[in-house]
Amino acid sequence: MAEYRPLPEDGMETFFEYTNYAFAPQRGPIAYDPDEHETPRLSLGSPRGLYEGGDRDGKPSVVCRQYWLEATVRGEPHPVAGLASVASPPESRRKGMVRMLLERSLEEYRERNRILSVLWPFQYDFYRKYGWETANKRVRYACPPNALAFATAAVDDPEFVAVSSDSYDALDDVYQRHASEYALSIERDEAWWRHRVLSNDGPDPFVYVLERDGSPAGYLVYTVDGEEQGSRTMSVQELAADDHDAYLSLLSFCHTHDSQVDAVELPGPTDSSLLDLTPNPEAVDCTVETGPMVRIVDVESALSSVAYPDAGVSERPRRLTLSVSDPLIEWNDGTFSLEVSSGEATCERTVGEATVELDVGALSQLLVGTRSAADLERVGRLRAESANELEVLESLFPETEVYLREHF
Repeated sequence: MAEYRPLPEDGMETFFEYTNYAFAPQRGPIAYDPDEHETPRLSLGSPRGLYEGGDRDGKPSVVCRQYWLEATVRGEPHPVAGLASVASPPESRRKGMVRMLLERSLEEYRERNRILSVLWPFQYDFYRKYGWETANKRVRYACPPNALAFATAAVDDPEFVAVSSDSYDALDDVYQRHASEYALSIERDEAWWRHRVLSNDGPDPFVYVLERDGSPAGYLVYTVDGEEQGSRTMSVQELAADDHDAYLSLLSFCHTHDSQVDAVELPGPTDSSLLDLTPNPEAVDCTVETGPMVRIVDVESALSSVAYPDAGVSERPRRLTLSVSDPLIEWNDGTFSLEVSSGEATCERTVGEATVELDVGALSQLLVGTRSAADLERVGRLRAESANELEVLESLFPETEVYLREHF
């Protein structure tokens, strides 16, 4: 019987060995140095290992890092788990050990009352077969800085101030306002700001705040990549703005680097509007990428915990019977009754006849607002017994903008 447990302090060399081989084998074997490789950035996560036969003196067969987070789901903060750094050595592969690690991770999440698991996959198909599904897409713009000249022409000498990680609170208010527009936005504490946003494993980023009447109205976090003049890129890792004028000011800030860099790269959610703003959209490359993946940990708990604000306007309870298939864990595989009255929900197992059938990945997308019930039905991921059931699903699970920007 394999044992899943926290890695001891003397197990971090093995953790580094496995993750280096899994994610950077081109570097070859590297001697482990705790001062170099156990950075404050990584220490925010909790390392776990799966040990075959419960061998406490042996090496784990597979390792991972767990992050205990809070994310916005349907307008309210909820506890979620971030899964990262899943790695095993070649001699432990093709034995079902990663599957077992995922099962045990979900058991821990359930014990900790985490309603969702989120991760950045190395391969989407791999995690999809275990019940995770795409949480959101994201866009990445790339253009010469002169393509942003329109923004400089539209704003009146915006004021920017360079800040350090000690001034993270100057960014946090802007982040909170911007993040409130998107589901799965992570609640950030001081350690997360300092070690995950405002510092890197490589060179630390530059951080500039847009000030308006003495108060922060936007910010950029970016690096400049490329050694030689003529091949430098201003790579924006994160930007947030209070309003349209603030967004234009951030674009103008990038434009004014035209004497230093040859390209600007900007990330954003899929509702970002750069292509609609620039008079020369042909000068802007826009790439739409799949982002992180999400999965419900416990159907009963998750559907009972979240808010149903749109259902509160109904004078009568909304009821559905859901048949959920889960390829990994038995407590989600079955039939559940969901009743929502005055915005409050009760979900529990039932032996009743299901009126809606779907898999746990599709239900996860419904819950966070990634896709609508009608869209999932159209592509065969959901079956509703009648148009009435589909209408109830649409009212209980409205589609919304989802943007998990944290990469771990």
